Amino acid sequence: MSALVIETPGALLGREGTALGPTDWLTIDQARVDRFADATGDHQWIHVDPVRAAEGPFGGTIAHGYLTMSLVNYFLPQMIDVRGFSMGVNVGADRLRFLNPVRTGSRVRGTGEIVGVEEVKGAIQSTVRITVEIEGETKPACVIDTISRYYPEATPHA
Repeated sequence: MSALVIETPGALLGREGTALGPTDWLTIDQARVDRFADATGDHQWIHVDPVRAAEGPFGGTIAHGYLTMSLVNYFLPQMIDVRGFSMGVNVGADRLRFLNPVRTGSRVRGTGEIVGVEEVKGAIQSTVRITVEIEGETKPACVIDTISRYYPEATPHA
């Protein structure tokens, strides 16, 4: 599915309830989990030791919860393409919940919904609820409300 194109940040106003996605599937392989462990210093055996993890509670290694959460930044532009702004910033997130572990080797994708849009400090701020789904699972990996702020393009001086 291609991203929903929004030509200007102002065109987000009134779009609450708009469904986004799904994105393409992404395989979570051990190499990605290991790189995340190296980047964050979290080398807990349930993430990086396939031999020990095979005997653990998940039957193998699992992705870090924060790795799964960070993928929303990968999925969001696949779902929505806001144009016509000079700068966009990630303001933060609300309501993060980890609901199901992502086993290494599984595939995940994102779906979303625009849940809020408002004018804030000369910009348009949107809140998108992103659900990270796991292929073949009924319960998602995580759900998070991401908050983005889009600043208008500068008006050229005459």
